[in-house]
Amino acid sequence: MASSTPRTTKQWVLASKPVAAPVLSGPDATFKLETVTLPELKDGQLLAKVRYFSNDTGLRNFIQSTVAPERFYVPTVPLGSPMRSGIIAEVLESKSPKYKAGDLVLDFHLGKWSELVVLEAETSQALAPLPNGLPLTHYLGAFGASGLAAYTGLVYAGGAKAGDTIVISAAAGATGSMAVQIAVKLLGAKRVIGIAGSDEKCKWVREELGADACINYKSPTFVEELKAATPDEVDVYFDNVGGHVLDAMLTRVKRHGTIAVCGAVSAYNSGGEIALKNWFEIISCRITIRGFIMLDYMDKAPAILKELIDAAGDGRIKLGEGETTVEARIEEQPEIWMRLFKGGNQGKLLTKLIV
Repeated sequence: MASSTPRTTKQWVLASKPVAAPVLSGPDATFKLETVTLPELKDGQLLAKVRYFSNDTGLRNFIQSTVAPERFYVPTVPLGSPMRSGIIAEVLESKSPKYKAGDLVLDFHLGKWSELVVLEAETSQALAPLPNGLPLTHYLGAFGASGLAAYTGLVYAGGAKAGDTIVISAAAGATGSMAVQIAVKLLGAKRVIGIAGSDEKCKWVREELGADACINYKSPTFVEELKAATPDEVDVYFDNVGGHVLDAMLTRVKRHGTIAVCGAVSAYNSGGEIALKNWFEIISCRITIRGFIMLDYMDKAPAILKELIDAAGDGRIKLGEGETTVEARIEEQPEIWMRLFKGGNQGKLLTKLIV
């Protein structure tokens, strides 16, 4: 017999691939809001109500990238398909013995911008309680993809260790703010320098996250300030942004140093070419540049998450101001996501969905 649970839902689909910044309205709008009826559940599936969307700059590459789809690290979003993101959702109906109605589950990147979703129980993650009453939303950030990217980028891609000088760009963002604290509190770096987009964010990075220094990349004297903050040069640079910040950092990474590349947000909406004047520094100083995806290290994820959760539980890692949560209806989701590209967040940006 068919279920009586509602199956009609609003969801955003990809209507047009953007050339530069996604378009939020008009005939060339990147996304289109549709009302659809979800199919009946099959064995092993869950019907769930979305509680939170994870807003991440990397989603921009899901909808349009210079990388061919067959070379991309996860499935991209085809035209006419629902937009994807990480989600926390409440199970309404289950055809899996693993979950029952009322359970909260997470999906890292296969959730949809939709009020209701059908999830595969096998790829959904149950949410265990966190210490000290920390909100479960941290599973989308500090204890999710953001925290895992920060840790694996520093330790495995960057080879960072105690005594290193480490620079982290987008230091006030979801991944950068965790990377700063991991470098300071867990790795025992000699010196940690953040790079962020405002003096206010830099103050937070220094005073709350523990960085030794933080530089506003919008400052007219950014290059000079960066040089002054790295008198002994840099062992590991954790790059989230690319662009002119990366170009400047090429002149500060020491001989045989490492750049761990997590993102290139400065180029995602530019629609133009990436120009690096200091490329020859890589050759002259024998710098290693290593791209990475945290999904490559999922075998290490349980141990990493235990270390991060323990560190938050005993106060070494601070999460109190590391989330920006916006309550909104489904109609507002594209605009909220776009705030990431204007610096409209401190730490992780989440949407708490109102239905």
